[in-house]
Amino acid sequence: MVVSLVLKALWAMLPAYVPNNVAVLAGGGRPMDGGRTLGGRRLLGDGKTWRGTAVGTLAGFLLALGLNAVNRRASERLDVSLPEFPPRAGLALALGAMVGDVGASFLKRRTGRRRGASFPVLDQLDFVAGALGLARLVAPRWFAGTFSRPVLAAVVVITPALHVGTNVIAYALGLKDEPW
Repeated sequence: MVVSLVLKALWAMLPAYVPNNVAVLAGGGRPMDGGRTLGGRRLLGDGKTWRGTAVGTLAGFLLALGLNAVNRRASERLDVSLPEFPPRAGLALALGAMVGDVGASFLKRRTGRRRGASFPVLDQLDFVAGALGLARLVAPRWFAGTFSRPVLAAVVVITPALHVGTNVIAYALGLKDEPW
C-alpha cells in the first residue's frame, strides 16, 4: 500500500520534477525580468531566463508524453495503477513547476535574498505548489482523479528529500553553485 502510494506520487510528479533541473542545464540567455528592479532589487535575477523556462517546460511536457507511452508496461511491472497524462495536464505540471520557481525567486528578491540563497521550505515546495495549482486549474478532473489526499501527502513528504538529494548531487557535479 505505502509502496504503491509512493510510486503513484512520484510518477504523477515526474513532469514537474524535471523542468527546473533541465532549466539549470539549458539556462543562460536573456533574464525574464530584463534587468528591471522593484524597490532597488531585481525582480527575479539573472537565474530566471526565458530559454531555461521554455526548455524546462518542454522537457517536462515531453516526459509526460513519454510516460504515457510506457504507462501500461510500467503499471503491470510495478503492480500499481499509474496515472496517464492528458496533454494539458502534462503541460500544466511542467509549466506550473517553472512558474512556481519564478514566484519563489520573486519572493526571495523581495526578502533581500541573493541568487542562490537558501530559503527553506519555499526552495523545496515552490515548484510543487505551482505545478499542482496550474494542473488543478487546467485539468481539474484529471487532477482530482490523480491527486487524492494520500497522494498529495506523499508528494509533500517525498519532494523535500528528493529536492535536497538532487541538489547535493548537482552541486557535487559542479552544475550548481550551492548545495540547496
